[in-house]
Amino acid sequence: MSYAIVRSRASQGLDAPPVRVEVHLASGLPSFTVVGMPETAVRESRDRVRSALINAHFEFPDGRLTVNLAPADLPKGGSRFDLPIALGILVASSQLPASAVDGVECIGELALNGGLCDIRGCIAAVMAATSAGRSVALPNRAASRCRVVIGARLIPGADLLSLCALLRGEAEPPEEESFQPSPREVTSDLAEVQGQPVARRVLELAAAGGHNLLLCGPPGTGKSLLASCLPGILPPPDPEEVLVMHALQDLQGVEGSDNARPFRSPHHSASAAALVGGGSTPRPGEISLAHGGVLFLDELAEFPRHSLDMLREPLETGEICIARARSRIRYPARFQLVAAMNPCPCGYAGDEQRSCRCTPAQRQSYAARLSGPLLDRIDLQVWVDRSRTPSLFADDEVESSAVVRARVIEATERQVNRQGKLNARLEVARLAEVCALRKEELDLLREACSQLSLSLRAAHRCLRVARTIADLEGTGPVSAAHIREALAYRQLSREG
Repeated sequence: MSYAIVRSRASQGLDAPPVRVEVHLASGLPSFTVVGMPETAVRESRDRVRSALINAHFEFPDGRLTVNLAPADLPKGGSRFDLPIALGILVASSQLPASAVDGVECIGELALNGGLCDIRGCIAAVMAATSAGRSVALPNRAASRCRVVIGARLIPGADLLSLCALLRGEAEPPEEESFQPSPREVTSDLAEVQGQPVARRVLELAAAGGHNLLLCGPPGTGKSLLASCLPGILPPPDPEEVLVMHALQDLQGVEGSDNARPFRSPHHSASAAALVGGGSTPRPGEISLAHGGVLFLDELAEFPRHSLDMLREPLETGEICIARARSRIRYPARFQLVAAMNPCPCGYAGDEQRSCRCTPAQRQSYAARLSGPLLDRIDLQVWVDRSRTPSLFADDEVESSAVVRARVIEATERQVNRQGKLNARLEVARLAEVCALRKEELDLLREACSQLSLSLRAAHRCLRVARTIADLEGTGPVSAAHIREALAYRQLSREG
């Protein structure tokens, strides 16, 4: 047989469009041509495939060898097409039966000695192949990560020779290579936070309803400690969220630690591309790696305003679209924003123990680094005051993260049973129905919007927070007391 087709998958974000690797072996002067919009890494596969076949004790055919990656208008990058090209050559040269690759998709990089090397983005490819009802041949290391895909039929191989034996049915599958995830940093426990009842309250509300949170106050009041406690009180992710989180980490080359929600804390010097994703070959950024978890921005005002404003659309839609000349890629970015900042450049505006050295103009310029539309999308905004911090060796008993997490899980279950999602994601059209507001609550909200100059978006977010307060209490409709508490968390006190 001088013609063969092997199925594979390209990589476009979490999408993995199908690619047909067509191999034609014709008589003529020896040549090896790869067509079908291949990028540099794909064109270089010719030398890797040739060496791998020879070192795996196969014959490299003499003749005119043409490899077409179809569809031709889809850009192909990376080294994932090494394995399907090699298998296509073996089928075209009758060294491997065509039936061996029927119903099988192949992805993997080849080493010069014939070994199979790990690749990025294999989880997305396995998800797509499983949906299409096909098995996937891939390297051992990649297969160990892809076992998170439910129902996946994997054919793992350590090298080209052993993989071909598996495809022929002449060998038993190897033992599963155990995937050792990187150890996850232990998050802080709320028992370590002394005092700060208001901050602890809003942290619980943020966890229960999926709300965004801004902590403002002088240095040393525990803002970063509070933020690091949030992952410990969040409810566990559902299986679909776990799969997407692992797929995003796989695309970026970040090894997932476990099935816990991610906690990403980029430095304020991070570029816009690092924060939201991008590059010449688009990769997911911090907001996508925080999908299903927490994005913590410490020293919020030190981030470039341009980078912060790029968060506005993902905060609303839960995804980010990266457009390039040849491609348009969407990454999920349903994260929970938690930010901390000082009220002024010196950090001590409004502090009762230390005086501020900044001029009014400096404080105003510092506050202007955050745009109004961005602040409008942050549901909970509270002042963390040093005066509420007890002495260093306080003996007050405080609730641990485990106790608070139990209440949070109960509240989230009420929301999911009622509306199928958390309150922070509740559509505006359903707010009135879910909150069951009476005339008293509506009049209170209208008056607050007028006096506090709240936008319609801010009013809706206050209602969502009020709904979360009611869910934590286990009550039914939203009351005026719930709305007043939610409104109190929209206005920073002191100089903030």
